[in-house]
Amino acid sequence: MPSRRNDRAVGIEDVARAAGVSITTVSHAFSGRGQVAQKTRARILQVAEDLGYAPNRLASSLRTRRSNILGFISDDIATTPYATRVVLGGQEAAAERDQLLVVVNSNRDAAIELDQLTALMSAQVDGIVYARMFHQEATSLPPQLGRVPTALLDTSDPEGNMPSAVPDEVQIGRLATETLLRAGHTEIVHLTISEPGSARDGRIAGYSAAMRAAGQVPRIVTVPEPADARAGRAVFAEMTQGPAAAATGVFAFNDPMAMGVYQVAVRGGIRVPEELSVVGVDDFEPVAASLLPGLTTVALPHYEMGRWGVETVLAMLDGDEVPHLHRLLRGTLVERESVAPPR
Repeated sequence: MPSRRNDRAVGIEDVARAAGVSITTVSHAFSGRGQVAQKTRARILQVAEDLGYAPNRLASSLRTRRSNILGFISDDIATTPYATRVVLGGQEAAAERDQLLVVVNSNRDAAIELDQLTALMSAQVDGIVYARMFHQEATSLPPQLGRVPTALLDTSDPEGNMPSAVPDEVQIGRLATETLLRAGHTEIVHLTISEPGSARDGRIAGYSAAMRAAGQVPRIVTVPEPADARAGRAVFAEMTQGPAAAATGVFAFNDPMAMGVYQVAVRGGIRVPEELSVVGVDDFEPVAASLLPGLTTVALPHYEMGRWGVETVLAMLDGDEVPHLHRLLRGTLVERESVAPPR
């Protein structure tokens, strides 16, 4: 049996020489591709392990044909404030199973994403968690995703073949609205953006259902802008000039828009929550926890999505059945001081 080499780093050519085969055969044995007899492959893997060719993580998994490495690819980790929670959930789930999670970011560039997926596949990852940082419907997905077990986050497979997890936007909209209804508000306005999308449409549906169930008339005010504080200022200023001016409760599409509502309210001498109760969505702590008074909001299931993605890929690798091909994850209410009974 070959002895372990300690004088220098062992290369693939050393494995080929010791096993008496070509470098190409060794490469195919490691990758599982090409025509390599099972007996020859087993001998090559044993030689590689004896020579210390592979890192410890890979060496321990050579016989199982698993690298214990998962890829996590996202479109906008760098600038999305909620991305850390998604990645944290995935990393903790991976660590519990002694898996390495390799995180890459395409910055919304389709060509870069394609290159990253190709690189991950070349690195022999066992599976892929493919995440969008905002809930969106996919019209198509990169073809590489079908080559290994894959779980989708914040988007879904239009063909229905790959498991996915997204926030339950209807439940989130209903929960935010019911929080204001329980406080005694009946005149509740939903401030949102005009561009259709899964998050916007689902939250409108949840809001409208809760209002009608309470015997109230839904009032929705929209602006054609990104969902930020500027949009919140614009839409709330518009609201105060229209038929929704008598509202005592506001359900904002997200926390930055709720912050814009606060800003206009302060300028107009409207006190929160004494004269206006406000609920947001996201639990974006630099905004929600820092506002005075603190913003009551619905936290999106970012951590839960990241954990679900890794756990689902590992279940697929283990041959387990995935119980929900399309999973809706619920939001949770984070109560602070922005909601009070109407005067």
